[in-house]
Amino acid sequence: MAFSIHSKKVWLMAALLQLVVVAFLGLGLRFMLLEPLAGLNFKYILHAHSHAALLGWLYSAVFVALLLVFLPPELSAKKTYTWQFWLSQGAVLGMLFTFPVQGYAAVSIAFSTAHILLSYWFIYQFLKDARTVHLPSTPYRLAFRFVKAALFFLALSSLGPWAMGPIMATGQSGTNLYFNAIYFYLHFQYNGWFTFAGVGLLFWFLARHEIMISHKVGNTVFYLLFRACFPAYLLSVLWIKPAAWVYWTAGVAGAVQLIGSGLLARLIWLYRNQLLAFFRGWAKALFLMSVAALGLKMVLQMATAFPYVANLAYQLRYFIIGYLHLVLIGGVSFFLFSFFAQRGWWQFSTFLAKWGMGFFVFGFLSTEALLFAQGTLLWLRLGAVPLYHLWLFLGSVFLAAGILLIFMSQKASLVPSGAIIPKEK
Repeated sequence: MAFSIHSKKVWLMAALLQLVVVAFLGLGLRFMLLEPLAGLNFKYILHAHSHAALLGWLYSAVFVALLLVFLPPELSAKKTYTWQFWLSQGAVLGMLFTFPVQGYAAVSIAFSTAHILLSYWFIYQFLKDARTVHLPSTPYRLAFRFVKAALFFLALSSLGPWAMGPIMATGQSGTNLYFNAIYFYLHFQYNGWFTFAGVGLLFWFLARHEIMISHKVGNTVFYLLFRACFPAYLLSVLWIKPAAWVYWTAGVAGAVQLIGSGLLARLIWLYRNQLLAFFRGWAKALFLMSVAALGLKMVLQMATAFPYVANLAYQLRYFIIGYLHLVLIGGVSFFLFSFFAQRGWWQFSTFLAKWGMGFFVFGFLSTEALLFAQGTLLWLRLGAVPLYHLWLFLGSVFLAAGILLIFMSQKASLVPSGAIIPKEK
């Protein structure tokens, strides 16, 4: 099966441009912590930043990846997917213009709702086309099992936004119920949709290159992670100090997720030589950082099952922000960068790309260190990081500048010389 991205080049660039927007919105938010800007609402800008990150960059990137690796060109080239992609970009653009002005209000909610409906359309069409090529009976059946679960969690996560209308209409904005609806959405996005899609892409890659893993172990990983994902949502609501049984249930779910992730890590370790042989330079470094970030994420998530840690995370928002960035940038985005580079869809071998990726990684590591250091110092009552907001802003400059350089470097060519494109069979 031949895989070509020539017709999807502009889609990948649109997804990357969304990440540029996300980075500069984040930079603006951190400048506002230094110097509030008259007429701009910090919370409203934050809404735009988070929606562009989840729906503009990550959703778009995974959308393209799933089409290119799981469907043949004659199916992925359908006009249906073109409409879905560009309408979703239009919905995100609408959110970018409306959230900074009005926050959660009629127009911004309308654009958000439109994106949810478009995601339902994508789920239906993708699964329909996947059945056409009999993916469940191919060597990619294990990978496809994870992808189906990812799409299920994508749909399930939308119950959170759907609940926001009634919650706000009944005057419960800002209540525990309001925030738990948001955490429901976030949990099933990053622990469900993005995590399962990423593992699906990884298993596709292993099957593609005939790295034969144990399907018994792979299925065990799937069942552990899939079944634990539901009760693991409770880890996100422990901040309201619920009954003891909720803590126990959340703790068991976190432990099961940790075991499943450990089995997955063991698989990667067993086949590390064959796997890493296909990666070079930044692609290899980003893949390893992604694995490390997701491993750390599982440990931190498990720790929140303890009441003291859950309460601490709620009181010190630095830990929550650091955790979300660890998962969404260090875990998911770095994996996508690595996967795209390995496939030859993006390239990081040019001077501009190398510097851009260096800036971006440095910005990520430095801002993560600052967030967790600030939270830790405040927790231990040892003061605060000197000039914390200034240093955080400067670290964010590297993030924004880095991703802008990466975006500019990708415009030069579709598949540059030196790109790692293994021979297709």
